[in-house]
Amino acid sequence: MKVAIFGSCVSRDTANIMPEAEVVAYVARHSVTSLERPHGTTGIDLSELTSAFQKRMVTSDLKGTGVETIVKNANNLDVVLLDLVDERRGFWNFPDGTTITNSIEFEACGGARIARRDGARLIEFGTDKHFDQWQSGFGLLIDRLKNANLWKKTILLDLEWAAAIDGVRHPRSFKAVQLGRIARNTRRTMQKWKQAIAQGNSLATVRRRIQSVQPTESETYAMRAFKANSDYRRYRKYASSMVKNAVSRKSNELRIDPEHKWGPQPFHYTLDNYKSVREEILETANSFK
Repeated sequence: MKVAIFGSCVSRDTANIMPEAEVVAYVARHSVTSLERPHGTTGIDLSELTSAFQKRMVTSDLKGTGVETIVKNANNLDVVLLDLVDERRGFWNFPDGTTITNSIEFEACGGARIARRDGARLIEFGTDKHFDQWQSGFGLLIDRLKNANLWKKTILLDLEWAAAIDGVRHPRSFKAVQLGRIARNTRRTMQKWKQAIAQGNSLATVRRRIQSVQPTESETYAMRAFKANSDYRRYRKYASSMVKNAVSRKSNELRIDPEHKWGPQPFHYTLDNYKSVREEILETANSFK
């Protein structure tokens, strides 16, 4: 089964556990906003990037050629996988209306400094401005896939971010996480007060120690996931309305893999999660025949 990907971690990691899949086109680090008014490569130095893959992806974003990478393979493709994870960092909007995805790779080669120097403004994910331009870019992506007769072969991987590490119960809500953290911090604060007073520390020193209390790893993942899932909601709804096929999972159905190849993140799931998604992709792909 020959596969093209327009997305990143979600699609890539799923394809990696699919022995049936041969990824013939992979477009990552590329917001759909770059498809409409790509900034171009002039004045952008990518020499800081040592990976050929990273340079290729950032160059594709700068030129807005992501869809062409997929379309030129249209006759050989069985499935096109889409996911939205690369939208999470927003994009740079330049005074002339052109855009560049705010990818980690673009930032690594001084992109933020270059963008600000040239008067660009960071359009953050989840804002109305971002959503409006994203809608337009996503519509263009779908139109081009339709023109290449790939729309019926396209599957949106609509997976929420996981709010809990594997083996940990999924938190009931963002509010529950906050209340749990407040209760934990209250207990820890009382302990620190008692210890500090017993040690003869000043009130200022005690206050600094209490303010330095950081959220636990589980709390951090949960808060990030709840925030992201809220921000993504209207994007996912619109994307789902534009495609025929989607594989969807709620946050409480997913878990973070603490041993993931690329490190634990709310969008790096367990092997069982990927296997479940794989089975649904294969079932959907069989219906294309």
